Amino acid sequence: MSRSALPQNAHLNADDLQRLCEYLYRQTGMLFGETKRYYIERRLADRMEATGTPSFGLYFGVLRADPEERQRLINAFTVNETYFYREEHQLACLSRSLLPDLITTRSPGDKIRIWSAPCSTGEEAYSIAIWLLEHWRMVDAYNVEIVGSDIDTRALEAAHQGLYGERALSRLPADVVEAYFESAHRHRRQIISDLRESVTFTQANLVDAPSLAGQGMFDVIFCRNVLIYFDDESRLVAAGNLYDRLTPGGYLCLGHTESMSRISDRFLVRRFEDAIVYQRPADAA
Repeated sequence: MSRSALPQNAHLNADDLQRLCEYLYRQTGMLFGETKRYYIERRLADRMEATGTPSFGLYFGVLRADPEERQRLINAFTVNETYFYREEHQLACLSRSLLPDLITTRSPGDKIRIWSAPCSTGEEAYSIAIWLLEHWRMVDAYNVEIVGSDIDTRALEAAHQGLYGERALSRLPADVVEAYFESAHRHRRQIISDLRESVTFTQANLVDAPSLAGQGMFDVIFCRNVLIYFDDESRLVAAGNLYDRLTPGGYLCLGHTESMSRISDRFLVRRFEDAIVYQRPADAA
């Protein structure tokens, strides 16, 4: 679809574009602007059509008055590009370095909490579960709790269903696919019910501290490839919120293009054989 093919009422003047971008920024921490104009207008057009609003001004009024429409707009602007075993070296680091370090101060049967935020449509959270079953021999000795969180409610619904196509599964060994996925219709597979029931999915916003506080504390957090969409201020807010959710001595894994050293000096940089990760100091208050 070309820009000219968009409905005329979805074309934004400079002031309205800034108004909408500022609104999205306040809600999500994600930074949009003129360079994303077509992306913004295309999604706006879909929401205006769905709500039957003939102008941006009227739609913005609906948006501010209706929390459900606000969530639908946020869903429309989130990016859910992922697949199983993405950045596999970090999963190897989890089983070979991070968890062995953490259990030196734990007893068998203790809880270990791992958080995937954002989790998109569930591939990362389920990848963690599968990887530990396949590669961490102590997995049954501890009470491992895996939580996946995202701001996008549609993505969370898909995560609960656990249905995936060939592209999402393409990095998994064939024997892993056979062991943990059941055949479903239209060339898709569904993750087995035991795994679907073992992973908890919740809604959370990385720049909203109250929404994160309800998630509790975690020993390991995977927060990969989302901070690249934030500006410096939002990154700092998100970093502080993630720090507050980590137990002292807990670990944070970012995407390979992201560096916490450029955002916050509160974390220790830890270089392991498989990956560089960030740690909340064990003596942190």
